[in-house]
Amino acid sequence: MTSNVPEPIDPRQLRVSDKEREAVAEQLRVAAGDGRLDLGELEERITAVYSAKTYAELEPITRDLPSATTPAPVTASAPVTRGRWRVGRKPGRTKTFVFMGGSQNRGAWVVPKRYTAFAWMGGIDLDLREAEFEDNEVTIYASAWMAGINIIVPEGLNVQVHGFGFMGGYDGSPPGQVDPDAPTVHVKGFAFMGGVDVKRRPLRQPKNPEAGESHGYRHHHDHHRELDA
Repeated sequence: MTSNVPEPIDPRQLRVSDKEREAVAEQLRVAAGDGRLDLGELEERITAVYSAKTYAELEPITRDLPSATTPAPVTASAPVTRGRWRVGRKPGRTKTFVFMGGSQNRGAWVVPKRYTAFAWMGGIDLDLREAEFEDNEVTIYASAWMAGINIIVPEGLNVQVHGFGFMGGYDGSPPGQVDPDAPTVHVKGFAFMGGVDVKRRPLRQPKNPEAGESHGYRHHHDHHRELDA
């Protein structure tokens, strides 16, 4: 007698979503920024990620990398002000991906503990001169593929740059005195046929309110494909 009960489906043969592919691609970019993958390996694995259709095809790509699972939650500390630095704020976005376009963060935006900025044939501007911080130590993973990322930091901020460039440029840690009360910002990543620039600039002078531009967070983008989270 023939059974009508369907064969159970192997979960590894289920189809993956675009969001799951993008999460794995980000894990690879972070691994490249940490020096775990070279540019050739990154390109090969990124191609495999976007070609994967099932979990069985996606899972082996990061098998030899540290897990990207979310760390155990910790008790949130109350916002504090140390001199002119504001720490302990709640961030909005945690990542920006730009494809053939541009994005800009400036004003009183909150830099999260881990922020990813990835530009492909486009540009990203991050202005930290009026920024607030989620934690006293944050990391910006800034990577550019045939693109440019400009990071402007204020005088006194402790900035440590750990990135590298291949057929492109990746700035070192900007010179200047460091305020002992300032947060620490680590900048990691890579630049392939592009550049990541980290420069110190004085604080912007407040504009006349009659000019019609409000003070605070400003995010501007051109016509392009951009993924934020």
